[in-house]
Amino acid sequence: MLAAPTAIRGQAATFDLPSDEVEAVLLLGPTACGKSALAMAMAQKLPLEVISIDSAQVYRGMDIGSAKPSAADRARVPHHLLDLRDPAQPYSAAQFVHDATAAIAGIRGRGKLALLVGGTMMYARSLREGLSQLPSADPQIRARIQREASELGWPALHARLQSIDPEMARRLAPADRQRIGRALEIFERSGRRPSELLRAPTRTSCRLRTIALMPLDRAELHRRIERRFDAMLQQGFIDEVRALRARPDLHAQLPSIRSVGYRQAWEHLEKTTSAREFRAAAIAATRQLAKRQITWLRSMTDAIRIDPLANDALDRLADVLVNVR
Repeated sequence: MLAAPTAIRGQAATFDLPSDEVEAVLLLGPTACGKSALAMAMAQKLPLEVISIDSAQVYRGMDIGSAKPSAADRARVPHHLLDLRDPAQPYSAAQFVHDATAAIAGIRGRGKLALLVGGTMMYARSLREGLSQLPSADPQIRARIQREASELGWPALHARLQSIDPEMARRLAPADRQRIGRALEIFERSGRRPSELLRAPTRTSCRLRTIALMPLDRAELHRRIERRFDAMLQQGFIDEVRALRARPDLHAQLPSIRSVGYRQAWEHLEKTTSAREFRAAAIAATRQLAKRQITWLRSMTDAIRIDPLANDALDRLADVLVNVR
């Protein structure tokens, strides 16, 4: 159990963290379920720092559409792993594990609790379970696969993956360009099926506790998704994406631009959708993301589950954080 903080409020509060105890807590949940608000509320009760688990928030200039914490929130509570990369630069799960592990060590060194908050489940899984020994990217192979996809179509490359690795192909939709391309690249680089490599992870050295925010009222979650997206539009989300599109080095196939919301806004600005169609597509994609995130969370059988929409969510979360083992 984490020892109680020396003070509930104030900058001097610290946790006495024994070396054999949990080193950090993951606060995971679907998009728009209130993760950040709960984390900020907990920061008023316990001495903690927040580490973002968000594959869009790592990019500079992608603030509104990623629901990045405000400057005021970041001034009140230290946040880590935000604005690490330019949108033209890659960022991987392996880099996340490296950066998160370093951030956890620093927070523990300051006597604080490291609270990792977000919904990029691949990052969370990599930190929880370790990274598979996958070969590094090869720009030449990747460029050739992209050219072949342009000529043949991604369904044809998905069929190729089916012949190489049926297990991996079953996991991926025929239009999942990024993951199909990466799977084919892994096979060419290693000569082994990607699914085989993924079954041999290296365990992480971090001792973690996972809290899964699981909304029971799915209709309310969908309403929150709509309200939040409309608020993003009012805050200038389209102008944010318009500024990104003005850069000659950014394009629609970059991982940063393929983030949910940004991809739909990019297509809208290319005049392929109307404003109404854009809003509907973005909200539908966000709902689908939330569904996938909930599926990930259900697979984490060791996680402590809390309904973030319940009236006692904050009290339950506080109880878990103080008594986590």
